[in-house]
Amino acid sequence: MIFWLIGSVFVLGILFKTPWMKGKVGEFTVNVATSLHLNKNEYINIRNITLQLNDGSTTQIDHIIVSRYGVFVIETKNMKGWIFGDEHQSMWTQQIFKEKHRFQNPLRQNYRHTKALEEILALPTENIMSIVVFIGDCKFKTTMPKNVFINAKYTSYIQSFQEEKLSAYQFDMTIETLSQKRLKQSFTTDREHVANLSARHNTKPTPTQTTKICSRCGKEMVLRHNRQTGEEFYGCSGYPKCRNIVKGTS
Repeated sequence: MIFWLIGSVFVLGILFKTPWMKGKVGEFTVNVATSLHLNKNEYINIRNITLQLNDGSTTQIDHIIVSRYGVFVIETKNMKGWIFGDEHQSMWTQQIFKEKHRFQNPLRQNYRHTKALEEILALPTENIMSIVVFIGDCKFKTTMPKNVFINAKYTSYIQSFQEEKLSAYQFDMTIETLSQKRLKQSFTTDREHVANLSARHNTKPTPTQTTKICSRCGKEMVLRHNRQTGEEFYGCSGYPKCRNIVKGTS
């Protein structure tokens, strides 16, 4: 019996460390916070929705909160440690003690979601708001963008929008359209979406994409990031012979 318990605890420990489980915990936490802080009659929370776009690709959105005050698109991140990043950087950095991990700027990730909803719902840009919510024991070491929050603080941001942007008809049609357009929640849908993402991100650069060249020695410039601040910069690949650097993001 004791070996069964030890084995179960071990398996659960491994499971809770997987990206899939971390994502589910983050989504569950946002669900609870939304239920507690937002009136369910005014704010309709549509969770874990996969939509197919006109080009055949898919987009998967953690939460869409529909209200008369606008459509709020939430990207959830369950992370701990220090977070470095700003809205203009393509990659952000997570630091836990001396270990660092780079991840895609979630604002850019959510931008694709908001544009997809513009296409599907035929709503103007200003009616669809992007929000990123970090769940877990994390702390920003750089200035947080105004629409990025830790834990339940995002609900106050949503409630700060008091001007009605959707008519009663638009409100009802938005919910109905999303219900009709969403793909069936299943393992197959998730697997096909992951395959779609892999195909998109593994696409080789086109010849029109240019390489940054060092103005001093003519060698290729390489994208790097400052270990202290997380800021991105381009450094010469000829380092240490050439120490030329250029500030900026990709």
